[in-house]
Amino acid sequence: MQSGRMDTVLNETCPWSGKPVAADSLTDYRGHTVGFCNPGCRDKFRVALQFFDGLMETPADGPSEKVNKI
Repeated sequence: MQSGRMDTVLNETCPWSGKPVAADSLTDYRGHTVGFCNPGCRDKFRVALQFFDGLMETPADGPSEKVNKI
């Protein structure tokens, strides 16, 4: 799902690839529009956010191992 508009995008280049941002690869993050070079990079960002949000919700007495892969 595309959200945001090109004229409100915070970044000009994709944080994953360094390529220019594409209009079909925008998402909202903390109330701002963030752009990516393609939908795959945008979706990878969304998955990474869900992953880290899940880690932060883990109880303090939960798993103590650090996770290195998403």
